[in-house]
Amino acid sequence: MREAHHHRLLSAAIAVTLGACATNPDKIDAAYVSPRKYANYDCQQLITQQGNIERKVTALHGTLKKENSEDTWATGVGIVLFWPALFLLAGDNDEQEVEYAELKGNYDAIQSAMLQKKCEIPAPAIVEGPSSSTN
Repeated sequence: MREAHHHRLLSAAIAVTLGACATNPDKIDAAYVSPRKYANYDCQQLITQQGNIERKVTALHGTLKKENSEDTWATGVGIVLFWPALFLLAGDNDEQEVEYAELKGNYDAIQSAMLQKKCEIPAPAIVEGPSSSTN
């Protein structure tokens, strides 16, 4: 009976911890952003804005990927060595995940606006392309 209680506690700890872990940025969907947001931009402004977003996405992707890897590693160690410590893992990067989704949405909106304006679209330097093609 005592063993069953420990098993339930361990299962609960794992479930709570996995819910608190940083999300893999490759699994974060783009937030919808209307291409109308960029209706008053000319092609050069769109290209500049796209470059700015690509740099931000690349940096944030690296940060989120690192945090996801660290959380995954810490969870594995915690399960094996000391599972009560798993309750201390904090998933405090929700704001970064929201920002990442918004950046991806803006990237998609810029791509749509560039197509509508028949702009020459430069090769993407973004870590992950528009969400509609990756999901």
